[in-house]
Amino acid sequence: MSINELKIPIEKELKAFEFMFKQSMKTRLPLLNTILSYIIKQKGKQIRPLFVMYAAKLFGDINIRTYRGASLVELLHTASLVHDDVVDDSFQRRGFWSINALWKNKISVLVGDYLLSQGLLLAVEHRDFDMLEILSTAVKDMSEGELQQLERSRFMNVTEDAYFHIIKQKTASLFACCCEIGAASTTLDTELQKHMRNFGEQVGLAFQIRDDLFDFGDNKTGKPSGIDIKGRKLTLPIIHAFSKASNRDVQKIKKLIRSEGNNEQKIKDIVSFITAHGGMSYSRGKMEEFRDRAFEILESIPAEKHHKQSLQKLVNFVIERTQ
Repeated sequence: MSINELKIPIEKELKAFEFMFKQSMKTRLPLLNTILSYIIKQKGKQIRPLFVMYAAKLFGDINIRTYRGASLVELLHTASLVHDDVVDDSFQRRGFWSINALWKNKISVLVGDYLLSQGLLLAVEHRDFDMLEILSTAVKDMSEGELQQLERSRFMNVTEDAYFHIIKQKTASLFACCCEIGAASTTLDTELQKHMRNFGEQVGLAFQIRDDLFDFGDNKTGKPSGIDIKGRKLTLPIIHAFSKASNRDVQKIKKLIRSEGNNEQKIKDIVSFITAHGGMSYSRGKMEEFRDRAFEILESIPAEKHHKQSLQKLVNFVIERTQ
């Protein structure tokens, strides 16, 4: 299913969320207002708000707390993207110029901080302290995960266990946050909220592996982007390939990754190495394992079958997307 088809059952609710999200982005400062309006125009797939809403529907009707929860998550996610573009020196985001490309790094960092503070204030103003705790935990985990990845990339010594720990924090924690907040908006049962957190975590792990595969050509264009290679990030396809190759070949590829430039031949050689040692197929298998674990958790939850199916379709979209 396309993302637009997935949105149809909750089209009305999504419009209500979008209105609240835009309201939370309003300001009287002309420069900030210009930048925030620019950000709103870059609306992505809204995958995270969708998880909030479909998680909520498992236990009751989507309500004002669900909209606030979805807005909290989207404000945090948008802030993290603005900051990521600064860290990664990236000048493009969703086909648009990034904030740091147009307004430079200092303003970008401050805009990211503003978005995060708006999310925190939204929760405090409405006494959504349970959601605030969930969100704050996600912010802490995401920051720790990013720092661990940066530290490991300096020495290029990421093991598979370390990789999964990193992506659990930097990516899966936000998906866990989405599903827990969604559940918290429609049920007071903390056990059900915990199950949804675990469900979201498994989805987030699968989501990150899907992203990692994009870098090596498993995408809409069929061409490797090499972004992770340029940033010296060791992701699952290459970590697995290293575990299967000789020490001599591993050192050769590490030297190639460390070398200056990001030319087409360099990326082609690295992708060939990964493919030859089963890195791509192994990663796809792991991604499907996490999806299956998510479905097992979902199946154990007492809820209407058609609401579970909506979440299953959303999960399948996450791991089958090509961009």
